[in-house]
Amino acid sequence: MLPGRIRDDAAAGAPADRDHARQLLIGDIDIRIARDGTWYHEGRPIRRMALVKLFAGILRCEGDGEFYLRTPLEKRRIRVDDAPFVAVESTIEGEGPRCKVHFRTNVDDHVTADADHPVRVVVDPETGAPSPYVLVRDRLEALIARPVYYDLVNRGRIAWQDGREVLGIESCGCFFVLGETSDDAG
Repeated sequence: MLPGRIRDDAAAGAPADRDHARQLLIGDIDIRIARDGTWYHEGRPIRRMALVKLFAGILRCEGDGEFYLRTPLEKRRIRVDDAPFVAVESTIEGEGPRCKVHFRTNVDDHVTADADHPVRVVVDPETGAPSPYVLVRDRLEALIARPVYYDLVNRGRIAWQDGREVLGIESCGCFFVLGETSDDAG
């Protein structure tokens, strides 16, 4: 799968060879996922979408916050600039409390915002720029692309939460805050 193929010597019958073949190979690999969702290997973009999807399928985020490509025999750490995926499209089904917000990522994962797949927004304290995310699976998030986020904002509603006025969107009975309304706009 990854560079440095392992030869299975189990057929040779030597116990030491079988034990060696089962050891987990751990290390870094020169793969980076840019903030825009582009995957790079050794500084060059990976152009084959099938390969990107294959790697995305074995991507894990572990307790240390590091990202790994993980197979039964290998655990290779990669670099991720922000989130490993980008939500490039959303569709909204229904209205009000029965509303469902569906996302499609750059690797064609589909996820519906709900209690298990929350939407969250992080605001840069220096610039005030929002960075919205949706949880795709197992600690792996998708950065919601700017046009998708603005579409959600346009379809959102104002509500009061914890004594402050916020703008948010409902999906699967959950209300997700997209941002705070500002009193100093006027």
